[in-house]
Amino acid sequence: MSKKTINWLRAAGVRALKTVAQTFVATIGTSMVLTDVNWQMVVSASLLAGILSMATSVAGLPEVVEE
Repeated sequence: MSKKTINWLRAAGVRALKTVAQTFVATIGTSMVLTDVNWQMVVSASLLAGILSMATSVAGLPEVVEE
C-alpha cells in the first residue's frame, strides 16, 4: 500500500470515528432519561454517520497533503 493511501485511510478513519462519536452522543441526548434510549437506533445512526463520513472523504481531505 502506498504512503498516500495509508495517510488517507488514517485521516478518513479518524474523521469517521469522530463523526460516529458525535452522532452517538447527540442521539443519546435526544432522550429524556437513559432508560428511554433506543440503543438500536443510536448504534444504527452512528454507524451510518461513519459510513457517510468515509464516503464524503473520497472527495478529498484537507488533512492529507497532495504531493
